[in-house]
Amino acid sequence: MSTSFTPAEVALLADTPARTVEKAIEQKVFPVRFGHLLPGDKRRRRLMNAPAVGCAAIFGRLDLELSVARKRALAKRLASLPAEAWRTARVELTPAVELHVGRLAGEVMQRAERYRVARDAHIVVDPDILGGTPVIKGTRSSVYAVRARLDGGEALDDVHADYPDVSLAALEAAALYARAHPLVGRP
Repeated sequence: MSTSFTPAEVALLADTPARTVEKAIEQKVFPVRFGHLLPGDKRRRRLMNAPAVGCAAIFGRLDLELSVARKRALAKRLASLPAEAWRTARVELTPAVELHVGRLAGEVMQRAERYRVARDAHIVVDPDILGGTPVIKGTRSSVYAVRARLDGGEALDDVHADYPDVSLAALEAAALYARAHPLVGRP
């Protein structure tokens, strides 16, 4: 399964404006590759590794202006951290300035991993189901239907009551996936 995120997913998970992530891509702070996010998905997407989520969160939370070179160096250093180190790591930004990575991005990285696991386990793109619209595995419920209900004011528990065989994690992943990958075309 995929261990990658699209730029839109990175922005949503890091709670950072999409333009911040796009600018970092443009400045070559985050490496990007092209591929398929989910099996069955015919769209080749720009994909980023998980550390980009943490880096984007850190960049968004810092009260410092960083040069592009410093952002690249920091992103490279953070990308080399093992996943378990994100909760406790401290990274020297400059002499006398140290970042507490866990405080800035530890929770974000845990949320990103929970989303990735749920997305990869529960979101399916199959051309034989709703014409390839992403759905929750084992159902014909599109991720967009889940998002619409939540955006319409329904509580997650109410949606879950209608789909008792679908986990809350799957419903949350469906809603985030729909936000990150909106339908294209006329409403």
